[in-house]
Amino acid sequence: MDAARFHRPALPGDGAFEDLPGGDDPALRAESGARVAALLVRGARVVADADVVERVVRLADEEGLDELAQLWATAPADSLAGALWRLYVLRTWVHRNPVRASREFTRGRVSAPVHEVVAGVVDPPGPAEVRHLTDTVLRGVVTADLAVTFERAAAFARVVAVGRAELDEDQPRSSVSASRLVTTAEQLEVAADLERAGHLS
Repeated sequence: MDAARFHRPALPGDGAFEDLPGGDDPALRAESGARVAALLVRGARVVADADVVERVVRLADEEGLDELAQLWATAPADSLAGALWRLYVLRTWVHRNPVRASREFTRGRVSAPVHEVVAGVVDPPGPAEVRHLTDTVLRGVVTADLAVTFERAAAFARVVAVGRAELDEDQPRSSVSASRLVTTAEQLEVAADLERAGHLS
């Protein structure tokens, strides 16, 4: 990719997804995905103006989650690309299912109050408020401590997982998806630790 294309700021949407090298080569595609993730986070932090922040938040809306999946879905969970993928999947799910997300968050916050505090208190946690919460968390990729951003997303996932398990305790599929949410939370917590140690790339 042409480095000049990412001079200010290094954001997907400014051509980052055009003509990516690698084609069907998994190694080259993984390398491209890692480079775009680094440019997105590290480059945007250099600029961090309001327009850049909002473009980062809306990245999945503008580029499409399928496009991001091509770059990041197979990235290791303990990589920057893998952690970003999990953040965008969480946000996309909430924006597509805000009523369900708010019900699960409302139920889960009763049983997981510590995680609710970390995720951010939303009161009342209706559909609009839960959407706003996930957008606020995602803005932290650019505007806040990245490790804290991952921890907040992990806490949100844990609260929702608890709520999902309790609301649909007799539904095996819900138990599986709640378990996967917990796994996502654990992976984001590992990413936070790596970021804090300076080893997340």
